Amino acid sequence: MTVLIRLQGAVKRYEAAGPPALDGVDLTVAAGEAMAVMGPSGSGKSTLLNLVAGLDRPSAGRGEVAGTDLGQLSESALARFRRSQIGIVFQFFHLLDELTARENVAVPAQLLGVPRRAALSRADELLESLGLLAKADAYPARLSGGERQRVALARALVNRPPLLLADEPTGAVDARAGAQVADLLRDLNRGGQTILLVTHDPALARRCATRVVELRDGRLASAKAPDRTTATPGHTTAAPEVPA
Repeated sequence: MTVLIRLQGAVKRYEAAGPPALDGVDLTVAAGEAMAVMGPSGSGKSTLLNLVAGLDRPSAGRGEVAGTDLGQLSESALARFRRSQIGIVFQFFHLLDELTARENVAVPAQLLGVPRRAALSRADELLESLGLLAKADAYPARLSGGERQRVALARALVNRPPLLLADEPTGAVDARAGAQVADLLRDLNRGGQTILLVTHDPALARRCATRVVELRDGRLASAKAPDRTTATPGHTTAAPEVPA
């Protein structure tokens, strides 16, 4: 088993006198897993994701991704590491309004040094696989919430990262679009993509996770396989194969 994420005694404090947002978490995620992190608001879910992404540094303990201790990297080295090793999908998309869908997807590749023409070609490849090539020249304001989230997913995948992080990826879209995003994540994982997903939605965890962990008050409370026997019915669209 290849371990892609390893947290050892991870602690994160934002205030020296306050309780830790994350309190001594030990967690491993194997390559090829799709793990959902669940828990109530304020339980530490987003903090855990931010530590794995290198957006926050642990106050104590350590966090490794792909064998690299993120705490030992400078800020510039962390930024380079994220561009090549980690794709991130946010709840509210964070697309650049002044760029087209194609240009938004291509940005991380260009930041990694990929020539513009090759980056745009890779963007078109991903947009086509996600059923959005017809919207490649559209600006985010002209896209639906579900379309913007798929553009954000394509952007996260453009550099072929071994790890995909998703922070409440269906929280800002309607139920139908959320089901489509969930199916895309499930199919990506079936194709070998490692996913760490933060969600408050049990239906999303059931649909696309292979393992679920629960955080409470900054600590791991439980870990289990998702219960698929109570999956809620809904619209499901088979996701196209996303090119690696």
